[in-house]
Amino acid sequence: MGVNLKDLTIKKEISIEELKNKKLVIDGNNILYQFLSSIRQIDGTPLMDSEGRVTSHLTGLFYRTTKLMQKGLKLCFVFDGKAPELKYEERERRAGIKKEAMKRYEEAKKEGNVSDMQKYAKRTSRLTKEMIKEATELIQALGLPTIEAPSEGEAQAAYMVKKGDAYAEISQDYDCLLFGVPRMIQNLTISERKKRKDKLAYETIKPQIISLEENLKQWGITREQLIVIGILIGTDFDVGGIKGIGPKKAFELVKKHEDNFDKLFEEVGWDAHFNYPWRKVYKLFTDMPTNKDYRLEWNRPDADKVREILVERHEFGKKRTDEVLEKLERASEDMQQKGLGDFF
Repeated sequence: MGVNLKDLTIKKEISIEELKNKKLVIDGNNILYQFLSSIRQIDGTPLMDSEGRVTSHLTGLFYRTTKLMQKGLKLCFVFDGKAPELKYEERERRAGIKKEAMKRYEEAKKEGNVSDMQKYAKRTSRLTKEMIKEATELIQALGLPTIEAPSEGEAQAAYMVKKGDAYAEISQDYDCLLFGVPRMIQNLTISERKKRKDKLAYETIKPQIISLEENLKQWGITREQLIVIGILIGTDFDVGGIKGIGPKKAFELVKKHEDNFDKLFEEVGWDAHFNYPWRKVYKLFTDMPTNKDYRLEWNRPDADKVREILVERHEFGKKRTDEVLEKLERASEDMQQKGLGDFF
């Protein structure tokens, strides 16, 4: 779900060229869910091999990641570890949405309503441990580093950017800001377009960069106050937040109470909405466990391993797979000739 700060956040367009040779960290779970949801056939069915194994996530990962690699972006992926206890309610909520969506999908299927079939099918996406394991294998075969977080991948990514090991985090979720990521990038796609939500049409998008420092300065608040605003609106750890409080009202309350958070949460009646203290949610954003013992190494893609995963296991077309690998190799050679030999 994430926290809703979309309408209040300052963003600036950034070109892919400006990100060339920069280290960028991606929330792996988040991006795989996006691929599972968006890469589907016209009736909403995910892409599968002849054994019925879903391949939508591998398709997105291979074709879209390699396009960014060809542009000189140095990508690394982080994956979630154990979810915090407070996230279980959000998982239950998502499971309920999937169950209802599957029901609607079956109804649309009986009616032959292809548009509704695709709309509801997207909401049934499930990311399994097996999918994550194989996706990790493919990422590493492409020569890119992967890191498993102790808990939330977004917190791990934020830590890496704060430490200076990565320039920015690639994500659509504003929770990254609550975790303190200095910079995040949205809408990073070569095609500069994405499907409209629950529609067959596309819309034009441009990559955008969001600076935490710039936004905090514009809003006139601290990161600690931003976390409180997020909690009031609702995060994955306090689903729905305080009823009746949206982003603008949350900002007003924080400005009114400044750093007296106990008084603020007393005024909004936190205890009447949740059976655990607000500080428990707050602590997740300030003290989420992170993996500090990681290595970031970029290597040349292992073409044979990539073919083994995609072509041999899942029946991807060998010709098209080879074409992508050849483009990747040419891009690497071109950059080495231009003095960018540290790309891989």
